[in-house]
Amino acid sequence: MDPMRFLWVLGFLEFRSLEQLDLDMGSLELETKPLGSEIYLALGLNESTKRVPGTPRVLSLLSSFLERSVQKNEKLLETTKQKDIVTVFHGLRAPTLSIGQYIDRIFKYSNCSTSCFVVAHIYMERLLQNVDILLTSLNVHRIIITSVMVAAKFIDDAFFNNAYYAKVGGVSTAEINRLEMKFLFSLDFRLQVTVGTFERYCLQLEKEASGRCQIERPIQFCGLKESRQNIEEAKGATTV
Repeated sequence: MDPMRFLWVLGFLEFRSLEQLDLDMGSLELETKPLGSEIYLALGLNESTKRVPGTPRVLSLLSSFLERSVQKNEKLLETTKQKDIVTVFHGLRAPTLSIGQYIDRIFKYSNCSTSCFVVAHIYMERLLQNVDILLTSLNVHRIIITSVMVAAKFIDDAFFNNAYYAKVGGVSTAEINRLEMKFLFSLDFRLQVTVGTFERYCLQLEKEASGRCQIERPIQFCGLKESRQNIEEAKGATTV
C-alpha cells in the first residue's frame, strides 16, 4: 500500500476508534434520497446525467459561491489592512485559471461524481472553521483540489492516486501529499456527512442562484455553520 494512503487510512481508523463510530462499509456509499428528486435534478446531481455534455449546474453555483467569498474576504483584508495568515495552502501568486475554470477542469479530468463537489464544499467550511484563515485567491485553488480529492476517496467507488490529482490540480505530487495531510488533520479526520447536512448544502447552493444567500461573515459561507452535533455524525445516522 502507498505510504500516504496508509497514513490516510490509519488516521481515519484512529478517529473512528476515538469517536466509537460503528458505521459499516455500506455507509460510505451515497445513501441520500433518490437523485431523481427535484432539488438534486435541478443541481445536476443525477448520476445518470453525470457525463452529459456541459457543466452540471451545481459546479457553476459552487464556483459563484466561492468567487463571492474570495472577493468579500480580499476586500475585507484591503479595507482593514489586515495581513492574511499564510498556510500550506497559499501560493506566491493567484493562478491564471478562474475558480470556475479550475472546478470545470477538475470535473473533466478527475471523473469524480458531482456529489463529490457538494461534499468537498462541506469539507471546505469545516476547514475554515477549524483553521484561522480566510479564503482568498492565493489559497482557494489548493483548498478546492484537496477537498475534492478527499471527498472522491471517501464517497466514490473508484478514484485516482495522488500523483494524478496533482497533475489535474497543477501542483507537484509532494505538495498534494502535504496538502492532504494538513487538510485531514485540520478536519480531525471528520469526514462523515449526514444526509441532512448534504441536503442543507444543496439547498444553500440552490439559494445562491436566486441571490437570496448573502455572505455575512468572511470565513463562513453564507453563515451556514454546522453545529458540533451535526459535524460529529450522530451514532446510527444515515451518512453520505
